[in-house]
Amino acid sequence: MSDSCSEIRGGASPSAWAPLSQPVFRALWLASLGSNIGTWMQNVGAAWLMTSLTPSPLYVALVQTATYLPVLLIGLPAGAIADIFDRRKVLLVTQAWMTVAAGLLAFSTWFGFTGPNLLLFLTFVLGAGATVNAPAWQAIMPELVPRPQLASAIALNSMGFNISRAIGPALGGLLISFVNPAAAFTVNAISFVGVVAVVYGWKREAIGPRDKSERVVNAVMAGVRYVRYAPELHGVFLRTFLFVIPASALWSLLPLLAKEDLASGSTGYGIMLGALGAGSVAVAALLPRLRSVLGVERLVGSAIVAFGLANLGLFYFSNFAAIILSLLLGGACWITITSSFNTVAQQALPSWVRARGLSVYIFLFQGGLALGSTLWGSVAEHVSTRHSLLAAAVSVAVMVPFARRWKLESEPEQDMSPSQHWPEPVVVEPFEADRGPVLVTTEYCIRRDRREPFLRAMRQLESIRRRDGAIRWGLFEDPANPGRYLESFLVESWAEHMRQHLRVTMADKALEDAVRHYHNGPKPPAVTHWLADDE
Repeated sequence: MSDSCSEIRGGASPSAWAPLSQPVFRALWLASLGSNIGTWMQNVGAAWLMTSLTPSPLYVALVQTATYLPVLLIGLPAGAIADIFDRRKVLLVTQAWMTVAAGLLAFSTWFGFTGPNLLLFLTFVLGAGATVNAPAWQAIMPELVPRPQLASAIALNSMGFNISRAIGPALGGLLISFVNPAAAFTVNAISFVGVVAVVYGWKREAIGPRDKSERVVNAVMAGVRYVRYAPELHGVFLRTFLFVIPASALWSLLPLLAKEDLASGSTGYGIMLGALGAGSVAVAALLPRLRSVLGVERLVGSAIVAFGLANLGLFYFSNFAAIILSLLLGGACWITITSSFNTVAQQALPSWVRARGLSVYIFLFQGGLALGSTLWGSVAEHVSTRHSLLAAAVSVAVMVPFARRWKLESEPEQDMSPSQHWPEPVVVEPFEADRGPVLVTTEYCIRRDRREPFLRAMRQLESIRRRDGAIRWGLFEDPANPGRYLESFLVESWAEHMRQHLRVTMADKALEDAVRHYHNGPKPPAVTHWLADDE
């Protein structure tokens, strides 16, 4: 399933358990808990099976690469699919897909058909299903609970993920030890069935107008354009990518550390992964308080330094108990960092592009894990596993001062619900919706003493126009009549401009109202639409 996060801002909030009073959320939370336990058992089984099939550290690290590589290939289209199509149906298809893939892996392993390449291929197929599932799963959270309970729902989702991280690896290690990896794969296949049943029974309500005519390619471009012109997302996305590449060493090299350096067996490996999950669960309840006291910047910076120290502990310590303490610290820091990044991203996205924006976040997060796993697996081929972890610890520490130039946005939450305040354009004669481009102009009259604040507000408005669909934007002043300004933006087609009407949020409306406040004409600013000649 997906690792969500908790609220990053202080202030009063509903009970952390309040979302569980919502029947659909409660059922999905329990079903996803079981599914995530199965997924972690699968991860332990795949990594441990690969160590039995081949001694190559690169092949062992490629198990994690195969899990996350689909994000690089189909991560962005996955977000577009979740925004265009019914998210309930997307979830049903992806959960069924993963059920079949896990079942095939279990079957081939039970009967001895699984080799290194087949294991990587079926792991990749499972990863593809998870990639398409993830943005749809995260994007439905606001539909399952009332708005005041959203932060608590995100926190519970994260807590469930980390409970499964604490339980699943240990159960997987025990099952592999007493039976074999095929048993873990079988449990994973069965675990998806509960999610399918709950999602199938969910009667999803309509959430507002949706343009089903938008093509996936165009939707992907619209999502990328939104992220490009949303500066509040740039810092969190870049810092996510910079963190996960060195941080991936811990996850990709842990099975080798368990088997070769500690000789702890599959049970010990499961306990080690369980320690990471236990550390995450232990700190989850403290995060709101820590964020209110330290602020998100100081908290994330401190957690990154501590995560580097946890990696350093894996290099220095040989005692199993000391290793477990390092992993508990690593798990606590991991959830602190990733939950803060994820929350910042979610709160900055309106509903129409939420899945696409989250798919970019997931693309960078899991893509960084895939690239980092390959990198650290290659390093471990030439040096020891422990020295690779030492290099990763140094890399994490170096990233802290370098990343401070990109601040994490933590402004008061804005209303990202659709405003639908743009009036329908007047059209005398019908024409094809794909006709274009379309030029939209707005004329303002501004007094001399209001020019500077007006121009600053217009620069903010430029970002909104561009991220909502404008391919060009300009602001012009009449030299014969100073103070008379003409705003213009170009949209590629009439259909795309109609989509802009659906995309404008209440936060955007507030900025438009502020801009219109500077207008000094006898009438409201005049808006005109110009359609390119199609001949």
